[in-house]
Amino acid sequence: MTVELLETALAFGGEQRKYRHDSEVLQCAMTFSLYLPSNSEGKELPLLWWLSGLTCTDDNFSQKSGFQRLAEKYQMAVVIPDTSPRGADVADDTGWDLGQGAGFYVDATQMPWAQNYQMYTYLTQELSEVVKPLIPNFSGKESITGHSMGGHGALVLGLRNPDRFQAISAFAPILNPMQVPWGEKALTAYLGDDQTTWKAWDASELIKTAPQVPILITQGEADGFYETQLKETTFLKNALENDQKVDYQKFAGYDHSYFFISTFLEDHFAFHAKYLK
Repeated sequence: MTVELLETALAFGGEQRKYRHDSEVLQCAMTFSLYLPSNSEGKELPLLWWLSGLTCTDDNFSQKSGFQRLAEKYQMAVVIPDTSPRGADVADDTGWDLGQGAGFYVDATQMPWAQNYQMYTYLTQELSEVVKPLIPNFSGKESITGHSMGGHGALVLGLRNPDRFQAISAFAPILNPMQVPWGEKALTAYLGDDQTTWKAWDASELIKTAPQVPILITQGEADGFYETQLKETTFLKNALENDQKVDYQKFAGYDHSYFFISTFLEDHFAFHAKYLK
């Protein structure tokens, strides 16, 4: 598979890169970003996955969060995929919360979405095979985090692959998509009306039977989406019943923005570093 390097820039001693490749799984061209720390000591590097939220591309986190300082400090490679397939021939919707920019990290079964929207398989298989050879001295250890829709994605990928991801964290995640407007709209479109098929993509359902895995969640109490889209009650109840420990933190005054993410980002990097080394 041909992987084209589009951009590169030094940041905090490491290198921020942007790539493009043709995805067989998604049947379109895809971009992703990758940060490689300086690794001056030539040690083995772990990989942290960042999954972004609705309307985002791989540029939002790389350009707004300042994460590179932390990736260099903790000596982690960080990969940032796009949030959906893209292109003129890829199905889309007039709403910002469905279609391009809103893949929800599922494998769609309903047309016209099924032809391209296989984001789970793309991330866990194809993109993984593309990214890992690009990391010098890759240790084989991985962890995953994300924001909003990407927080949902991080929890779903992490809980479905507990032997692969050492830890999971999320900022303002959609914890129970089966029960909130964003999730109901997306899961109906991508998976159909049979809600039993939705359970495989809902963290509140997956946590009922998931093996023990470290989880950190940070939520701002002034988040405008909190009450209608991001409530934690069912997820935490099901986690408790499964003896799954979750460090769920709420902070007064913080919203859904990258100001919120940047404020607490080092807490998440330190959390993942603990389990990756």
